[in-house]
Amino acid sequence: MLTIQNLVVSYGAIRALHDVSLTVPEKSIVTLIGSNGAGKSTTLRTVSGLVKPQGGSITYQGERIDGLKACNIVARGLCHVPEGRMVFANLTVHENLAMGAYLNHDRAAIRRERDYVFSVFPRLAEREKQHAGTLSGGEQQMLSIGRALMGRPKFLMLDEPSLGIAPLLVKSIFRQIVEINRERGITILLVEQNANLALEIASFGFVLETGRVILQNDAAALRADPQVRSAYLGG
Repeated sequence: MLTIQNLVVSYGAIRALHDVSLTVPEKSIVTLIGSNGAGKSTTLRTVSGLVKPQGGSITYQGERIDGLKACNIVARGLCHVPEGRMVFANLTVHENLAMGAYLNHDRAAIRRERDYVFSVFPRLAEREKQHAGTLSGGEQQMLSIGRALMGRPKFLMLDEPSLGIAPLLVKSIFRQIVEINRERGITILLVEQNANLALEIASFGFVLETGRVILQNDAAALRADPQVRSAYLGG
């Protein structure tokens, strides 16, 4: 569904990605793991059109998208849930979700999407009239994912969904990520520092190190790989 070939990205004189190539099959969960500064978030930001590459190509559903604006990429069903959640703090949960549906003008369809989000994250239904800035970190992460789901994505990119969240809520959110993939067939590209969790739910994984893909394999094989276990899984 997504193919990245020889992607090169620089921030000024600093090269962030060196000829990164990866593929994400339709309806799969694929993860990118690596340490801070490895280039994981840059990869997602480049796919979603927020960062312009200096070389390489990005093909989504058979179409080159690396020259498109971010808004046009979203309109094709590719949604990005950013690191740090980025909810609209002064808007309510209801209003944040409405922002995610800005391309949909069918009110009945919007209600159905909202009902689906509330079925995935019941806590958001309980806090529908509450300002997003007053939610816990875990609840804000639920809202950020829910807002993306309101756009009826075919492909969802999640950047560090476990960051700064209590362990109990992290497990709940990851269970819901799996359900979203299974129930709706949404393809997921997951960037996650918690490599154990990421490789538990993914079918395939890529390891990034200083802007390069150094390993790629089935998730189970990566979990068993001594290099991965030593560097990212605590031995």
